[in-house]
Amino acid sequence: MTQIFEERLAIPYRIILMPEYDAWTATIPDLPGCMAVGESPEEALQLIQDAKQGWITASMMRNLPIPEPSK
Repeated sequence: MTQIFEERLAIPYRIILMPEYDAWTATIPDLPGCMAVGESPEEALQLIQDAKQGWITASMMRNLPIPEPSK
């Protein structure tokens, strides 16, 4: 499972970064609910990687499909 996990984690998903009041929100539209909030764009982009890892882990543990990136 580790190799499959690493392969899925390496998939380059599109990230949307948006300013929100005093913070920045990063989302991965292809992974519903996968989002992170940081005080700076750099922090949000770093945190979205953790969120992506958690999203993929949870999906694999539940045997749910992991979508391919949209074009």
